[in-house]
Amino acid sequence: MTDDARLTARVDALEMRAAEQERTIEDLNATLLAQWKEIEDLKRQLARLGAQMQEIEGHLPDAPEPPPPHY
Repeated sequence: MTDDARLTARVDALEMRAAEQERTIEDLNATLLAQWKEIEDLKRQLARLGAQMQEIEGHLPDAPEPPPPHY
């Protein structure tokens, strides 16, 4: 193999490696974006449930809870 052929082979290998890494980065970015959206949705749901719990607790009487039956 000549020096030019070896150099060409090395450049080709590096280009293939770079293309594969670029594809991997794009896949990771897409996954990260999807997870971020899901986390934001879950935060909104949690906030909504917290508000509902506070509203429900506001309508409960202030009487102390009776002890459990095993006392």
